[in-house]
Amino acid sequence: MKALLVAEYRKGTLLGSVNELLDFSQKTGAEAAMFIVGSDSHLPAFDGTLYFADVSEYGEYNPGVHKELLLAAVAEFQPEMVVFSHSSYGWDLAPRIACALKASQVSEVIDVENGALIVPLCNGKLRRHVQPETPITIVTLQAGAFGLAEEPSGTPSLELVRADTEGAISFTGYEEAEAGGVDLSKAEVIVSAGRGIGQPENVSMISALAQALGGEYGASRPVVDSEWVEHNRQVGTTGQTVSPKLYVACGISGAIQHLAGMKKSDFVVAINTDKDAPIGEVADVLVVADLKQFVPVLIEKLQAD
Repeated sequence: MKALLVAEYRKGTLLGSVNELLDFSQKTGAEAAMFIVGSDSHLPAFDGTLYFADVSEYGEYNPGVHKELLLAAVAEFQPEMVVFSHSSYGWDLAPRIACALKASQVSEVIDVENGALIVPLCNGKLRRHVQPETPITIVTLQAGAFGLAEEPSGTPSLELVRADTEGAISFTGYEEAEAGGVDLSKAEVIVSAGRGIGQPENVSMISALAQALGGEYGASRPVVDSEWVEHNRQVGTTGQTVSPKLYVACGISGAIQHLAGMKKSDFVVAINTDKDAPIGEVADVLVVADLKQFVPVLIEKLQAD
């Protein structure tokens, strides 16, 4: 199988998500080539063909033009799969390519098993095996689901691609989101609440544990979506990415989206009634207990010391 990996270039920098694309191609055993609209001063470390378009000519974001450039690379390489990151760039460009090629699209892939693409459903509690039936498949990868153990190496062989269209969009720049609330990215200790805390009144218990440990409290997306905690405390791919010295996950099952936001934590403690919860696979210590009984006792012990 041949896979064309779509790397991303933003604000003058090659994004690290290229490593996730490379890991995916290795797990599928695909013959990989890569596509990027970028700069020749920031090329991916990759031993293979790189279909390259100059960002100074085509811009960092211009979906109509980038679609034509990518279709030119597809026509040249003839892949069975075109692979994007599940990012704002991928959300925009992937369905345009799927429509142009009359291809199936599989979004938010988290794994590959026996040639099948694995996607989550029911808020990550179930996994669905997908076998596309079209000659070419468009794939987006869930952030954090893939990643190389070591930094890649190599020098790509450049193949220039060009487009004659100018597109209908004029890109003027990026606008930073307004800062507000707590900045969890700077916290050395974070205690996060998951749906397993049971009810919104128990958020105060999680906050008390965070205070006893000298840290801040956070939350998973289901807790934020339920409006138990404000969005600026959300940890995960649609919230904040954190790297504390200590991360305490309370009643969090361990969906890929959440793990991607806290995987750089130095030490992880998980409190969960389910000993087989996915969070246990990344935790340094897994406490199998009812957190509503365990956490108050832990707070009492910490305050006594």
